[in-house]
Amino acid sequence: MPAEARTWGGTTLADRRSARRQRLLEAGLDLLGGGEDGPVSVRAVCRRTGLTERYFYESFADRDELVLAVYERIGALAHHALAEAVAEPGPPGEPGVRARAEAAVRAFVELIVDDPRAGRVLLLAPLTEPALTRRGAELAPAFATLVLAQLPDRPGDQDREMTAIALVGALTNLFVAYLDGRLDVTRGRLVAHCVRLVVGANSLHT
Repeated sequence: MPAEARTWGGTTLADRRSARRQRLLEAGLDLLGGGEDGPVSVRAVCRRTGLTERYFYESFADRDELVLAVYERIGALAHHALAEAVAEPGPPGEPGVRARAEAAVRAFVELIVDDPRAGRVLLLAPLTEPALTRRGAELAPAFATLVLAQLPDRPGDQDREMTAIALVGALTNLFVAYLDGRLDVTRGRLVAHCVRLVVGANSLHT
């Protein structure tokens, strides 16, 4: 029997490794997205989890790999939430556009506001964390593609692409300002304004 399949205390070695990895990821999320002072370090993560560095290096080659894994995890959650929100076609015309826009905005706001750590990791960490600079720039087009799919289809219309990119930039800056406290508005007002931006962008191409 392979070593990873052997059980000890009712769990396999593979299960225990997976559980340790999840603890390390959660600690990384706390440190990277918690708004705390000080860098994310292997020592800080191990101290928070109560695991030794041996177990850290069992899952990650270095602290940058952990930071990137935390970011990828939150990015995947955000992309899934948005894709699921716009999956339902809804009624035709503006009512359908507005319904999808509201569903998408609410889903994203829930992710980054209900757990502010997720918002800080997704939107703020790439601005200050060198390990995320490149990946943050690579993730933006994926969100622009989701927006692009919601705009009326006109073959060869480059304006649609420019609108999608501009809209992602505008929404990102709004969310960043909200998260870091520069934008003092209620959650409901934030959602309503973002929905108006999305619906307005759609109307440019109808």
